[in-house]
Amino acid sequence: MKRLIFACSLLLASGTMSLADGLFWVVGNRATGKCNIVTSNPVIDGDIWFGDGPYKSKADARLARSTIRACPALTPDEEKAEDDAG
Repeated sequence: MKRLIFACSLLLASGTMSLADGLFWVVGNRATGKCNIVTSNPVIDGDIWFGDGPYKSKADARLARSTIRACPALTPDEEKAEDDAG
């Protein structure tokens, strides 16, 4: 019985980790004074002072970033560079 419980818990843990693939978070970075979109769950420590998400698409994360008051608006050059990168 203990083996079955252990096997189920391992299966549940691995399934939960795979669900995080393809998700996006908006994080505030104190060092740069900007908000970035990342693909891993952020650890709020040091220069990272907030994290918001997860979002199912990068477009959803961009929309959320534009509504967060702590995030400065992107310049047209920054928007173009982000579009080219992603």
